[in-house]
Amino acid sequence: MPPLEAVPPSTRPDVWASHAAPCAVRFCIQAEAEADVLCRVLNLFALQQLVPRHVEVLRDDDSFSINIVSDEQSWHRAQVIGEKLRNLVSVFDMTLELDQPARSALTG
Repeated sequence: MPPLEAVPPSTRPDVWASHAAPCAVRFCIQAEAEADVLCRVLNLFALQQLVPRHVEVLRDDDSFSINIVSDEQSWHRAQVIGEKLRNLVSVFDMTLELDQPARSALTG
């Protein structure tokens, strides 16, 4: 059996916005507190070869409040991921915004 090789992770190019620089965005998600919701939400990032910088989840009775900060994708790709999040059955609200450090860098 041949030895296993470590393959460096490759970033997936954004073919729709190849000229756009990566930006830090915050996904604020409200969803039903079901056992598989976190897996389904994070899977949308994994399918794009993205690893979020920050993930925070709070459970309040029968709902989750999920905040995800990711800084590896373009704004366009973040919008596409946001639409896919909105289409998940258990998600009842999702907002997308520039993360605070990115916002202050743009205005300052």
